[in-house]
Amino acid sequence: MNRDAAVWGLVGALTFLVLAQGYRLATGDGPGFPVLLAVALAVFLATTLTVPVVAARMRRV
Repeated sequence: MNRDAAVWGLVGALTFLVLAQGYRLATGDGPGFPVLLAVALAVFLATTLTVPVVAARMRRV
């Protein structure tokens, strides 16, 4: 895992948390905080693992 992938993972996780907070503010409903953190962690890991693959494909195009 390189630094760029970790930064993009952080961007993905924070984006998810911002959207989830906006949903909770707009509707007054939503999953609890531990669930949101678990999903944000999953988004971080998925984004971090896929960034090198996408970057390699974009370099070939």
